[in-house]
Amino acid sequence: MSLFVPAVVLAAGRSIRMGRAKALLPTLTEGETFVTRIVRVLRQGGVADVVVVVSTNGTAVRSVLSSLEVPPRIVINPDPDPGQLSSLLLGLQAVDRPGVAGMLLTLVDVPLVGPGIVKALLQVYERTRAPIVRPSRGGQHGHPVLFDRTVFGALRGADPAIGAKPVIRAYLDDAVDVPVEDEGPFVDVDTPLDYERVFGRQISIDRTR
Repeated sequence: MSLFVPAVVLAAGRSIRMGRAKALLPTLTEGETFVTRIVRVLRQGGVADVVVVVSTNGTAVRSVLSSLEVPPRIVINPDPDPGQLSSLLLGLQAVDRPGVAGMLLTLVDVPLVGPGIVKALLQVYERTRAPIVRPSRGGQHGHPVLFDRTVFGALRGADPAIGAKPVIRAYLDDAVDVPVEDEGPFVDVDTPLDYERVFGRQISIDRTR
């Protein structure tokens, strides 16, 4: 990949429906969490610069990330309550500099994306330079989503109450969907039931939250 495309992982949400921090949920690999798996997959997929946006309460998440052999950059969102766009913009601010062609964006609650998906998105983007490149399957669209830098201004001007979806819709005519068979980009793990369904085991819930 000759174009420089950093990645931003949004992990600053309060995880209210899950009852505990989704970033720290274990995968089926010993010692691996959602957020560490995502960082690993992004790097294996060809992303050199990974930024993870966390909340001021994300001390445990920052600790886990700092223990990685190649830690990502960490950005703190002091007020994530307005929604994902606030974290997206902080991540965009962290990665946007001369020489950056675009930004790959993903969510910490979509943990099953594989490195092959990341590579495919980057390859299609390098070939097409489309404003938006995203995985698709059977009419679904998943994560990660790649935004060309021509879209950065629209993201910065988006309505915080609505988020980035109208920006994506505005560029749909020129967007490129990458067909994939892997279900990973489309699996959101938002609740304990989701986790049990996807991973086949239950998790404890922090009732003090």
